[in-house]
Amino acid sequence: MHLKTRRLYEKGLFRRENFGLLCVMPWVIGFAVFSLYPLIMSFMLSFTNSSMMKSSHFVGLENYIYMFTKDPEYVKSLIVTLIYGLVSVPLKLAFALFIAIVLNQKMKLIGFFRTVYYIPSIVGSSVAMAVTWRGIFSYNGIINSLLNMVSIPSIPWLADPVAANSTLIILNVWQFGSSMIIFLAGLKAIPDTLYEAARIDSASWIQMFFKITLPMISPVIFFNLVMQNIGTLQEFTAPYLITNGGPMKYTYYYGLKLYQEGFAYFKMGYASAMSWVLFIIIFILTSLTFKYSDKWVYYEDGEKA
Repeated sequence: MHLKTRRLYEKGLFRRENFGLLCVMPWVIGFAVFSLYPLIMSFMLSFTNSSMMKSSHFVGLENYIYMFTKDPEYVKSLIVTLIYGLVSVPLKLAFALFIAIVLNQKMKLIGFFRTVYYIPSIVGSSVAMAVTWRGIFSYNGIINSLLNMVSIPSIPWLADPVAANSTLIILNVWQFGSSMIIFLAGLKAIPDTLYEAARIDSASWIQMFFKITLPMISPVIFFNLVMQNIGTLQEFTAPYLITNGGPMKYTYYYGLKLYQEGFAYFKMGYASAMSWVLFIIIFILTSLTFKYSDKWVYYEDGEKA
């Protein structure tokens, strides 16, 4: 290539690279300012007694030691959060898969029904929906009114520990729309020839479900499981607005505990330490999920994850 032509080519290539960098700069700046910098600062604050009310000092691992040895509310919040996730995530995924299977059938107005079933995921995590949910399950709310109509006494949904947790679990399960859409996409990707061959062999629908449907959508189940675990362990809006951690701290979930330590008691150092412990817990659970996924996740080429 001629020297002048080569220089012009390299100059044009340089300009294209600069244009690409210019396009990604807003994301890079946003990530650095709103994600990377707060991440680094929270890690540094976790080793201090930082507070909005006084100057901070380096305390080493004191926040982490206090967390597990001297703060009974922390241990309780961690336990109730893990129980909440252990119950709500499987129920949510099972219900989402059931609705996805129903909506995968050929029926009239199927587009309308898919939209209706997705709506809870749009409004379910909002403040307005949490306030509405609190009204529905209050002692004089709609649920108890319906129970009274069939001669069933009112249930103190928000005053009883088991009932209060059940209320929050029901709300989480009710927000199944996003998982349902992903399951529906996975079901659509299963070749009809597999079901046709199974019918020829006189397979029942139960056999087809366990031998064809579940293995074929196992990567989708795996994805939904990871995402729901991450989201559930960070639950905040519902316990804050519906029960405020009560009764007797039985709905005092980790996210609510972290918020109150940081923004109610102004213990930013301690709250930062809590956030990093939560990150480690989520990382460990996600890593274990990935590690054992090869036992049950299959792909179309017949290989395991």
